[in-house]
Amino acid sequence: MSERANLVIAEDDEFVRDLLAATLEDAGFHVTHAGTGRELLTILDNGSCDLVLLDLGLPDEDGLVLMRQIRARSSIPIVVLTARRERDARLSALELGADDYLTKPCDPRELSLRVKNLLRRSSSASGRVQRPSAARNLEFEGWRLDLDARALYDQTGCEVHLPRSEFNLLAAMVIAPNRVLSRAQLLDAIAQHDSSPSERMVDVLVARLRRKIEADPKQPRLIQTVVGVGYKFSAKQAV
Repeated sequence: MSERANLVIAEDDEFVRDLLAATLEDAGFHVTHAGTGRELLTILDNGSCDLVLLDLGLPDEDGLVLMRQIRARSSIPIVVLTARRERDARLSALELGADDYLTKPCDPRELSLRVKNLLRRSSSASGRVQRPSAARNLEFEGWRLDLDARALYDQTGCEVHLPRSEFNLLAAMVIAPNRVLSRAQLLDAIAQHDSSPSERMVDVLVARLRRKIEADPKQPRLIQTVVGVGYKFSAKQAV
């Protein structure tokens, strides 16, 4: 490459982040650090980037939710780096748009080679993240979900309080309308790096969300149950 590719490492463990950065800088890349999801989005919004290395367990935002937000705006390559070794976590990440998936600790040379191969296959021009657009605000049935402010507003413009886990779950469904999401996939969206919620927690959070956004929670129209699989968000996003 005639120019050094710009990479962003989104990893909350400073030691791991510095180690990865040193490996990739030695391989000829320019590396920017992000310790939180908000820092990552700020970096992507304010500058050019050719590839993101994303840890799924960031402290302020679930990695899968971040991936959906990035994918809604860009085809930039995303390499997931995580300590999660479960098959479902890997499949969920790949299904949601990850271009590659590595479990930590990973071999430094393998990481460098995978990054180089991804960049070789990717067009730098088409892969750069664009500035924020209306996609940062998702509207459905008169509701507005602000991904930047992490806030939900009803049809009158009043904010409806959503705890972190409820917001992450709703965002995961709204970003993928009319798509059946398994409980395992939704669990990835709400799981925090320091906790291990069960799939039953997904059902509990869905029940809470229905009480807040459904006209009749007992006969839900927006968040529909798909028996034996998970849930589907049926509302259309406003264009």
